[in-house]
Amino acid sequence: MSEATTSTLSATGRRKTAVARVRMEAGSGAITVNDRPFEEYFGTVTQQNAVLSPLQVAESLKKWDISVTAHGGGLNGQVGAIQLGVARALIKDNPELRPALKAAGFLRRDPRMKERKKAGQPGARKKFQFSKR
Repeated sequence: MSEATTSTLSATGRRKTAVARVRMEAGSGAITVNDRPFEEYFGTVTQQNAVLSPLQVAESLKKWDISVTAHGGGLNGQVGAIQLGVARALIKDNPELRPALKAAGFLRRDPRMKERKKAGQPGARKKFQFSKR
């Protein structure tokens, strides 16, 4: 396993329309999102803790330098995408972490997306007002 630890791990996470490409290298625990420190990119402590949660479950908080390229969706969607990407990368390094990460719910992709607008109506489900006369 030591050979896999020194190399770069990469994984992709998605949530709704957000996509995050995660690259992990052995290091001191620095996390950057779109070339900015993740504390600056994600303003709330809740979002920051959500990004760190897969690392806390794996007990490897200060072992990895993480670089993320995230686009699409909103900030919360990007947080979910980063969570999934980090969890997948951790499993590539150590497959024994899979049960713990799966039990915590970090390996489930959230597929919910906005439903497309249909022709002949103003939205996805709404119909134009019906007039009998």
